[in-house]
Amino acid sequence: MSMTTRTGTETGGGPDTGAGSGPDTGAESPGPHAADSHDVIRVHGARENNLKDVSVEIPKRRLTVFTGVSGSGKSSLVFDTIAAESQRLINETYSAFVQGFMPTLARPEVDVLEGVTTAITVDQQRMGGDPRSTVGTATDANAMLRILFSRLGRPHIGSPKAFSFNVPSISGAGAVTIERGGKTVKEKRSFSITGGMCPRCEGRGTVTDLDLSQLYDDSKSLGEGALTIPGYKAGGWNYRLYSESGFYDPDKPIREYTRKELDDFLHREPIRMKIAGINMTYEGLIPRIRKSMLAKDRESMQPHIREFVDRAVTFTACPDCGGTRLSEAARSSRIEGISIADACAMQISDLAEWVRGLAEPSVAPLLTALQQTLDSFVEIGLGYLSLERPSGTLSGGEAQRVKMIRHLGSSLTDVTYVFDEPTTGLHPHDIRRMNDLLLRLRDKGNTVLVVEHKPEVIAIADHVVDLGPGAGAAGGSVCFEGGVEGLRASGTITGRHFGDRAALKKTVREPTGTLPIRGAKANNLRDVDVDIPLGVLAVVTGVAGSGKSSLVHGSIPAGAGVVSVDQGAIRGSRRSNPATYTGLLDPIRKAFAKANGVKPALFSANSEGACPGCNGAGVVYTDLAMMAGVATTCEECEGKRFQASVLEYRLGGRDISEVLAMPVTEAKEFFGAGEARTPAAHTVLGRLADVGLGYLTLGQPLTTLSGGERQRLKLATHMADKGGVYVLDEPTAGLHLADVEQLLGLLDRLVDSGKSVIVVEHHQAVMAHADWIIDLGPGAGHDGGRVVFEGTPADLVAARSTLTGEHLADYVG
Repeated sequence: MSMTTRTGTETGGGPDTGAGSGPDTGAESPGPHAADSHDVIRVHGARENNLKDVSVEIPKRRLTVFTGVSGSGKSSLVFDTIAAESQRLINETYSAFVQGFMPTLARPEVDVLEGVTTAITVDQQRMGGDPRSTVGTATDANAMLRILFSRLGRPHIGSPKAFSFNVPSISGAGAVTIERGGKTVKEKRSFSITGGMCPRCEGRGTVTDLDLSQLYDDSKSLGEGALTIPGYKAGGWNYRLYSESGFYDPDKPIREYTRKELDDFLHREPIRMKIAGINMTYEGLIPRIRKSMLAKDRESMQPHIREFVDRAVTFTACPDCGGTRLSEAARSSRIEGISIADACAMQISDLAEWVRGLAEPSVAPLLTALQQTLDSFVEIGLGYLSLERPSGTLSGGEAQRVKMIRHLGSSLTDVTYVFDEPTTGLHPHDIRRMNDLLLRLRDKGNTVLVVEHKPEVIAIADHVVDLGPGAGAAGGSVCFEGGVEGLRASGTITGRHFGDRAALKKTVREPTGTLPIRGAKANNLRDVDVDIPLGVLAVVTGVAGSGKSSLVHGSIPAGAGVVSVDQGAIRGSRRSNPATYTGLLDPIRKAFAKANGVKPALFSANSEGACPGCNGAGVVYTDLAMMAGVATTCEECEGKRFQASVLEYRLGGRDISEVLAMPVTEAKEFFGAGEARTPAAHTVLGRLADVGLGYLTLGQPLTTLSGGERQRLKLATHMADKGGVYVLDEPTAGLHLADVEQLLGLLDRLVDSGKSVIVVEHHQAVMAHADWIIDLGPGAGHDGGRVVFEGTPADLVAARSTLTGEHLADYVG
């Protein structure tokens, strides 16, 4: 050991070697040190996604904001090129063994990337939708609380695992065989682990029940079509499984079944038997529905099945643990009268005060660390959350700020922080705090890169890179680089719209009716009674955490015909694209099939028409263990995804792969008239163009869409729904100032066509454009949850009585 240390010191440069000596230092060389010349991140020839050979120089230790319309290539440059390359280079410093466990990253399409520093990315990906993931488990707060309770809690019940709702209690015993000194010895061993999981709900906090009245009509018999589940039509196989099973009489009404017959019908364990002469597995209706429908992710279900599941499944708080997810033992151990369940249920700002009051020298380092984490929550404006809040229910902006908590108190410097629209979901009042945070990170000596649309954030930048000029194929070039004043003077879209201010409407529409909400108590709402006007554009606003989503998503009575477009991610594989997601592909396939006299399945790259070489993916993936996998264009179909024979069938002179390569605007003309006229497809394409997605190609994989594009794709899909009331959750997220105008036009068209539109929004342009505003507050968490203003935007500006009123008055000047 000492040998290596000694040689290490010798080769490492003693007093007479290396940088410290030699003619190039000291008073003689007035020039700057070579190490100080690397003060920019140089990107040369970036071609990721839609970037067209972009070259930029980004100053280090400064705040650079990237602007441009949605889809112009901001994320491709910042996340997919700079941050991705930094991450890849860091991963390459580990051994091949360790790299085998890490996600493999391909080198981005770029010629030169110099001066990259370690990048920490804080994106807007929603946090895991796992039912057991909470705000406490996603940050380290729960881990520290569990250790705290295992050391100080009375009665003492066990290790930190005993306080975790993710660890079940298990025990076991048996004989083990050990080789000892040439003899084989058998010994008895037993073990037990004390976990904190509530045995009934398995740490989920809720139990699901199926509402049997939604599964069948018990006044009818099976022969009369009693089952009302989608896919269980009379005569179908799912139906015959029950009507011909022989366990009960198919002509007897279900309510007259004996106890055993009902048990066989609903709960029977799986059993192989002959039904209608075919070997099949019979099992009770309830386990079958649970396996076939409830095991799936809600987002990936077909709309009619999702609607059935929403009707038939009721979630109730677990009766054993009261929704706390913890076993009785874990709830019995307390510190100063507070159990870990009580601590997790507290608002974080209150929990921080409680932790501050614990003076216990034996766990001092733990208390300091826990307090820092909780104070970071409060400082970043999330003090209104509680640690037990499921992380899947956080909005994109909240999830992003939860991820920032790790980095706030960090003493790392010379790091590149990359933020994706950090102001999403923030009230103008909260944006100031976020700006202070970004500047503080920069002043510690870090490079801060921000992708952002809000003029308040662009205004504090040291350097601006504006991408465009358009979106998709029309974007991907740098339109402007320089300071904020230069951007205002430049003729780019961002520069022209930088000073845009929407004016208050001269006249507002009259409501045609109201949607009454009475005694709303969801989350932090305090018995709110409010009438939301219908037939107009109503905007619900208030600071983050004031209860807007609780009011709009949690309290609107069921059956009001509400179509809700939230910010949840679109789940989709690289095989999904705008055409499959919006249902556009069905009429197109049928039109192709009809024109050529063949069956529609040939025109699906996921079905019979798929190229056999790549199974319809268009590319062949080669896995190279710890190296980045390689995707090469399939040689058989040249990336077209279809068999050669399918491409011979044409419609209006185009084959199916050419149609999928069309942008929405071109396809709209193509299917609008002439030989290829398909009204069903034309309608869907019109909706896509309405929401500003005219530049997307029909076959572009969903995985390559930006957050704002996905939300607008969702909106386009829902515009066909039959509901009369649309609830939109921050539709301006990810929209450029220029696109906001188009969105306002779309909202107006929806209202003028007789729909009622309710928007949860912070953007002042949308507030100014509203017919009616409901402002919640006055603060967040338990300082919010009340209606502080309802009326027209003009009245709100005149009164200036709330935070929103003040900011809106400043905005409209």
